[in-house]
Amino acid sequence: MDMRRSNQSDQQQQNSNSEVPRRKRKAFLELLLEQHLVDPSFTEEDVKYEVETFMFGGHDTTAMALSWTLYCLGLYPEVQKLTFEEINDIFSDDPNRNVTREDLTRMKYMECVIKESLRLYPVVPFFTRECTETFEVLGHKVYPGIACSIFPLMLHRDPKVFPGPEKFKPDRFFLENSKGRHPYAYIPISAGPRKCIGQKFAMMEMKVVIANILRRFRIISLDPRDKVNVYPNVVLRNVAPFATAV
Repeated sequence: MDMRRSNQSDQQQQNSNSEVPRRKRKAFLELLLEQHLVDPSFTEEDVKYEVETFMFGGHDTTAMALSWTLYCLGLYPEVQKLTFEEINDIFSDDPNRNVTREDLTRMKYMECVIKESLRLYPVVPFFTRECTETFEVLGHKVYPGIACSIFPLMLHRDPKVFPGPEKFKPDRFFLENSKGRHPYAYIPISAGPRKCIGQKFAMMEMKVVIANILRRFRIISLDPRDKVNVYPNVVLRNVAPFATAV
């Protein structure tokens, strides 16, 4: 980290001496080091913690989100067929080419499939926040200092928000069907100031992986949902494997 920090300091000095500084996309670590150089109270140890959080929070959650989405695709052949047709249309010019950023923006139905999968199987099964001011919910007052636990696994099954909550319906997340829905009615990876900072990147990752899988394989899930047991951990996991590719 010392070498990276030194390089970052030298780069800042070069930019300050240049009349037209070069613009480039910066890596997450570079942004953290810049903040450390500007504000010494943001220590190297703080940089280390942020990187560890980003690395841990980014791989396990995305892996399980992919697992649950592939499970749902394998369980609902008609949804898988529509997803494949969207992919096939996007890559009609060259079935074997790499996925581009433009391709990702066109995968609108796949994005709805991913969101619906995370509605039923939210990656973060519960999270806790400390109350900082008094508020009332369902006729009960909650006071500052009380720890409040939120359970997306149950919240996402509110029939007033999601009619037929146990049905797998990706079209719930089409733009026209999402109008008027409370922004906190769907929180598979938390919400508010402490929501996942990498959620957009994670969506891009999942689209790339799923697109490449469906271009080569057909997914079949072996067990119906009532036979799949889940347990809440840091992320929502299944007790046993449940899908195969053919």
